[in-house]
Amino acid sequence: MLKFEENMIKDEDFEAITRVVSFRGVPMSKYNVENWERMDYFQARHDDVVIATYPKAGTTWVSEIMDMIYAGGDLEKCQRDAIYNRVPYMEIRVPGMPSGVDQLEVLASPRLIKTHVPIHLMPESFWEKNCKVIYVARNAKDVAVSYFFFHNMVKALPDPGPWDKFVTDYMNGAVSYGSWFDHVKGWWERRNQYQILYLFYEDLKEDPKREIKKILHFLKRELSEEVLEKIVHHTSFQIMSKNTMANYKTIPNELLNQTNTAFMRKGKSNICVELPEE
Repeated sequence: MLKFEENMIKDEDFEAITRVVSFRGVPMSKYNVENWERMDYFQARHDDVVIATYPKAGTTWVSEIMDMIYAGGDLEKCQRDAIYNRVPYMEIRVPGMPSGVDQLEVLASPRLIKTHVPIHLMPESFWEKNCKVIYVARNAKDVAVSYFFFHNMVKALPDPGPWDKFVTDYMNGAVSYGSWFDHVKGWWERRNQYQILYLFYEDLKEDPKREIKKILHFLKRELSEEVLEKIVHHTSFQIMSKNTMANYKTIPNELLNQTNTAFMRKGKSNICVELPEE
């Protein structure tokens, strides 16, 4: 399996990496777009399961839940590697490190796959293979706040500027991955056309066991109550935020600066009342 190496991109030109271009109507990283032919021709497998979200909507949380389900609640198995290697980010491409497609092509089945793409940018092979997708939607205001802080952490994203500017860009769909409204609506409208389980971040926070049971039913899997309780506990914010295989602490600050703000920052709903200070 391909690995992220900490020293791979420290010397790269981050100004070039942060360039965003319009691609099929969606603002996207220039480097991601340059990889898109491989995305278009990506070969899904019938047992692939995709975790799809707009950024900052609980992707890592659900990825960890899914990996624990696949491991039958075995904590040691879930500590085998960082989450970005266990559940590769399909469309990512950054100079000096393997792309998500590179990782997925050598990953053994069954694969768990992370993506933030709008539904119209999904490779057709996923629908041809009738793959299952778990989509997670989160309150637009909470996403905006979390995405703002994320932009200030990730060196591969453009400088968001002050909060007022960022939230205006966000409302206008002028941020990476485009409009939150179009994204959640696009996946919602086609949820019955394909095998899509549409979940809400707020429901997961309210009753994680109930929502994990929905996932198990969707996957046609069964786990004991004991294992289910273990998954709920070990995917709680309190535990995951301390788990180096889930909290992205294995990525160097030169790429993901967690000095002032952690990748797993709040892990709760209604954070929009805590607007960033200017």
